[in-house]
Amino acid sequence: MRLPLINLIKSVAKQEVVPRYRQAIEHRKLDGSICTEADLVTQSALSTTLLALKDCPILGEEMSTEEQHQIWQSHDGYLWCIDPIDGTSNFANGIDYFAVSVALLYQGLPILGVVYNPMTEEVYSAEQGQGAWCNDSPIVQKANTKALHEAIASIDFKRLPKTLAQRLSTHPPYASQRNFGACALEWCHVAMGRFDIYLHGGQKLWDYAAGSLILQEAGGVFVTLNQEPFWHNSEPWQRSVIAAHNTQLFKEWLNWFNTHQY
Repeated sequence: MRLPLINLIKSVAKQEVVPRYRQAIEHRKLDGSICTEADLVTQSALSTTLLALKDCPILGEEMSTEEQHQIWQSHDGYLWCIDPIDGTSNFANGIDYFAVSVALLYQGLPILGVVYNPMTEEVYSAEQGQGAWCNDSPIVQKANTKALHEAIASIDFKRLPKTLAQRLSTHPPYASQRNFGACALEWCHVAMGRFDIYLHGGQKLWDYAAGSLILQEAGGVFVTLNQEPFWHNSEPWQRSVIAAHNTQLFKEWLNWFNTHQY
């Protein structure tokens, strides 16, 4: 089902996302986040076409909170999870770091995930137990393992505890830090080794459903900020993450948290 899903997402993105790039009118949702016409029509198009691949409930970012919770609580097996445009602020401002993200979950866990950036035409995908891919090539871990002090970090400071954010800002244990504002792509770029380590204080289901599977299948490692198993909590609405491209770097990254108070 991975390849048909990729083709479906590419088709929808070509029809609904790309023509609206730099032209979409934005508005603010009740939670203060940005939404555009492209988000709405893309979610609608995906919702219609995904059912041909797997007929099961669909949960999308642009649904109301009440509808999202109702779908999550009532589904009892398979579930599609859609982020029609992850990185809407980038999309609306003409920054080409955004993606369409779709995951198929079974009993609350992702078993299939696709993240597609239509501007770079890079598509990241994974199936549970089958590995991860970037376009047609399997994602493999980098042979040259960096130490933590050499690492490039992807970190969203604004969602971290204040004391932790201050410590990382003033005494970072890594070489350099980035934050580009599209969670689904950030997971994938950790999988690729473009980012060596990752830290985020809170993501919603559609932010991490596909990307977390891609990182997992690529050999990456991750836990929550409380160092619990990432999928331990059954509520999907606010998950933090500490992650790394490989096990060795993850151990060093986690050790930094264990030896510093914040």
